[in-house]
Amino acid sequence: MALGRVVIIGGGAMGSAIAYWLTADPAFAGEVVVLERDPSYREASSALSASSIRQQFSTPVNIAIGLFGIGFLRRVGDMLALADERPEIGLVEPGYLFLATAPGMAVLRANHALQVTHGADVELLTPTELSRRYPWLTVGDLAGAAHGRTGEGWFDGYGLLRAFRAKAVAQGARYVAAEAMGLSVAGDSVTGVSLADGTRLAGDAVVNAAGPWAGKVAAMAGVDLPVRAKARSVFVLASPADLPDCPLVIDPSGFWVRPEGRHFITGAPPRAGEDHDELPLEPDHALFEEVIWPALAARIPAFEQLRVVNAWAGYYEMNTFDQNGIVGPHPAIANLYFANGFSGHGIQQSPAVGRGIAELIVHGRYRSLDLSPLGFERLAAGRALIERNVI
Repeated sequence: MALGRVVIIGGGAMGSAIAYWLTADPAFAGEVVVLERDPSYREASSALSASSIRQQFSTPVNIAIGLFGIGFLRRVGDMLALADERPEIGLVEPGYLFLATAPGMAVLRANHALQVTHGADVELLTPTELSRRYPWLTVGDLAGAAHGRTGEGWFDGYGLLRAFRAKAVAQGARYVAAEAMGLSVAGDSVTGVSLADGTRLAGDAVVNAAGPWAGKVAAMAGVDLPVRAKARSVFVLASPADLPDCPLVIDPSGFWVRPEGRHFITGAPPRAGEDHDELPLEPDHALFEEVIWPALAARIPAFEQLRVVNAWAGYYEMNTFDQNGIVGPHPAIANLYFANGFSGHGIQQSPAVGRGIAELIVHGRYRSLDLSPLGFERLAAGRALIERNVI
């Protein structure tokens, strides 16, 4: 059946990537309408993300998504060019460095073996090698580490969002500043989207790309989607510390830190019992003072001298079932598609997932990368696909 209109709810990086891939497909002759309730993207996860990319995951599908993603980001100037204007996203690839104490080495080694088997360029390092390569690290309590030699780093996430959106618009996608308030379902199909101004937008296919608010959008169709908005704080640090060749460091205690221009940025998961849904987007300074800084200074003594010069908070669209993306159609509502629940990995996974959703809509199947392990069916079956490397 020819598609007349695809409605995408959410115009962040994921929704805009889907719009880009749909309108780039010569086999697609329909209309793409993207609903974005806040065109300023003030609270969008894409704009507030630390915007990193890696292949150090614990599931084959996420490793494959990361490998495609880094290839796309390396070619983003060509892929998303507009006439002579080539987008720049400032991609750098110093790698991720996962540190492990003795209890964590079995998981680290298992993940490493899986990653290498599936094509990731990851190396294991001993404490002696760590100390030699990164003399600014405290390694006495460590049993080893895994480092992404290539294909891992960080980039301008908001720049990627803008480039996806601009290219999608140039290819014919239409963005509408409107909030979805309801989904019309008839039998096994969703037929349209009700907007906040009372109008109804008919659609032959509807995509939920609503990020942290995806659970609320799914509920409009009577679907229970285990995706919740979880606030995460990021702190910008000024420090005289000199950390040559510093990658993105993930400590066994839970904090992460990486360079950002002349500064550093850092964050950590909330303390147990404090990770509530939809908390205000205000940085948790007590988390930094009481949890992050002591652990940071212990791991990198040069950080005993630092000051916080800025901070912000953004939402993870956390999949509370298994911390992995939920991708593809609903089993009972075949033209309702999901691209949700990436649990902090959405912006780096948007190139691959956007392509996959577009392939499903236009061709009825995945033609390049098989994303079926992330399908909705696993939720109803209670078949968790646990991602152990959630940061």
